[in-house]
Amino acid sequence: NFDVAAKVFDSIKKQNPGLKPKTITYQDLETIKGDYLIQNIENAFASWQNATNKNVSFESFCEYILPYRITIEPIQEWRKAYYSKFNWITDKIKEVGFTPALPYAKDEAMSWFKNTWGSGGRDEPLPRLGSMQLLMRKQGPCEDMADLGVFTMRSLGIPATINTIPYWATATSGHFTNTFFDGNQPIPFDYGESKAVAPLKREPAKVLRTTYSKQANALASKISINSIPENFLRLKNYIDVTPEYVATAHVKCSLTQTTIPQKIAYSATFNGLKWKTFWWGDIVNRQVEFKDMCKKTVILPQYYIDGKMIPAGYPIIIGENENRTLTPNFKQLQNVTISSFASYLLIKPEVTYKLFYWDNQWKIIGAQKATPSTESFVFEKVPKNALLLLLATDSKGLERPFVVDDKGERT
Repeated sequence: NFDVAAKVFDSIKKQNPGLKPKTITYQDLETIKGDYLIQNIENAFASWQNATNKNVSFESFCEYILPYRITIEPIQEWRKAYYSKFNWITDKIKEVGFTPALPYAKDEAMSWFKNTWGSGGRDEPLPRLGSMQLLMRKQGPCEDMADLGVFTMRSLGIPATINTIPYWATATSGHFTNTFFDGNQPIPFDYGESKAVAPLKREPAKVLRTTYSKQANALASKISINSIPENFLRLKNYIDVTPEYVATAHVKCSLTQTTIPQKIAYSATFNGLKWKTFWWGDIVNRQVEFKDMCKKTVILPQYYIDGKMIPAGYPIIIGENENRTLTPNFKQLQNVTISSFASYLLIKPEVTYKLFYWDNQWKIIGAQKATPSTESFVFEKVPKNALLLLLATDSKGLERPFVVDDKGERT
């Protein structure tokens, strides 16, 4: 079991104090045996043919049932073990229907699988757990729970995949969820929420559905990966499904000129006190259009030059009906009052708070130290139409940028 395995692993580390992990890439074409693939194909076809839903197309089967792996998890034989453990879900679907059966699958899994999100990651250098490791360890964060869902459903002949939310647009970090298909109809599913089939609780920068096949519309299918930031955008097997989850809009941005002409511009969201690059668009006449951007979020256009992300324009608020470019107006200054606000800001004594505005970088407006009686701060000469950020000296990296309207209210 996991506890015994963890103790043994710790003893190995103690006996080898100089032991360090080393990244090794194994190419499937060079390492997977033909017998493994044949068995996977036979088991996949059997589950597809015997599934409760007979309306799954061959294309969906090839994309979301047949694949022997999800991403970069260790290769293991999993179909028979998962079918044996989770075949009861098939009976529940027959009893109550596909979507009504999904909460039962979530509740059963969470009765023995521990969600470790927020309690620390794995000490071992494992980027993703293998299918059988999930059953043995019985714990992991959202990416492991999402993988668990894929292995479970595919073993039953149900199309399934993971969705990556690389970054939240209104919170810190990111998330992984599932899509299960009722026939060819996508159904959202999230092990980490109390209601497994429900809308997202916060705004994502993007929702990207993992596919097995390479996608012609992926950026890495269009240009050299050396011209792409070192993140998920260098992959080819995903599709953008953000409009399935939230209201979106196409956003046009005017760009600053560069000494070296650029063909691609990138959009970034503010996450964990950094601008995180998450999408792209073609540049035409010093403008870029970012497609299907989540409404009620802020993005920053960027260039990727010499391995670095460089601001390519001012931040833009994506509104319900129109967008707003946040260019600081130094001819119109205002006093900004910032008060304690439940679930957002708790002013703590002896802590210094600094207010910044964005003008190609965060520039300080002023700093004030709180006393035991401080309930609010007043910062003077703040430019209007600016993106602002309040940072505390005891920051945990969770602060969010905001704007202040003409009435002095911040959003």
